[in-house]
Amino acid sequence: MKKKDSKNYLDFIPEKNPEIEYETGEDGIITVLIEWKGFYHKLAQRFFRRPRVSEIKLDKLGTFVWNSIDDKKDVHAISKELEAEFPSMEQPLTRLIKYLEILHDNHLIYWKGEKRK
Repeated sequence: MKKKDSKNYLDFIPEKNPEIEYETGEDGIITVLIEWKGFYHKLAQRFFRRPRVSEIKLDKLGTFVWNSIDDKKDVHAISKELEAEFPSMEQPLTRLIKYLEILHDNHLIYWKGEKRK
């Protein structure tokens, strides 16, 4: 029988991808800069006028989470800070985990100890 792969996200420690650049605006909001590299991206840039660098502006929640990632805090610690910062938010832990999964799936963060691609 195959063992179910269960993950306890509360123990995971997120780390920012060192290849991803970001900047903080005057309003304190983070903008993540993603450079598109590779053959197919070069074709899209040339023929379809796609940008070489995409700017992704985070909202207040995203900026708070991005700034909370310091390669030392686990998801549980970040969730406690999130609850203190946004006390009226519904299901903060669920939202945080989903947001971190999205960042991970798009290679903006890694889990500490994980093999990098």
